Amino acid sequence: MEKFEKITGIAAPMPLVNIDTDMIIPKQFLKTIKRSGLGANLFDEMRFDRQGNEIADFVLNQPQYRKAEILVAGDNFGCGSSREHAPWAIKDFGIRCVIAPSFADIFYNNCFKNGILPIALPQEQVDVLMKDAEKGANARIEIDLEHQQITTSDGEVFGFEVDAFKKHCLMEGLDDIGLTMEKAASIDTFEAAANAARPWV
Repeated sequence: MEKFEKITGIAAPMPLVNIDTDMIIPKQFLKTIKRSGLGANLFDEMRFDRQGNEIADFVLNQPQYRKAEILVAGDNFGCGSSREHAPWAIKDFGIRCVIAPSFADIFYNNCFKNGILPIALPQEQVDVLMKDAEKGANARIEIDLEHQQITTSDGEVFGFEVDAFKKHCLMEGLDDIGLTMEKAASIDTFEAAANAARPWV
């Protein structure tokens, strides 16, 4: 998993509340178990019409936001079903951080396991970041995970809270498999001792 330390990027404003996981990645795209390729269908029903043409006024179809790395959204982001394809699609599109007043718990935890930093902030701070994002490609927001700070394009700084263990995993690029592999030597030692003690198993 890619390490997350600090990013400075374009933020896309999406001031909708209750964006659920079916809106993020509709059910017809859940047949794959691959984490790659889903970015093409992120927010599919909002990005494309029934003929597959882009809907011009959708934020991620606008030229200034096509390479957004940050998403500023409304309350209760990621609600609905617990599909892990939702953070897969967000990450595959290129978004590394989602900022909102609140998140659904399962989606929130799945983000950390997939290299995405979800940041919950008070509504008034989200409003400031939303207005900053609306400035377009010239307004770049900095996310500093080590110091737990967000800096707007105007230099305003907001602090944010994050669980220490989840922060460690993101900064070191550790998903569940990576965490297990950190203990590989201990696991090998245990297995060798177990095999010696019970060779018949």
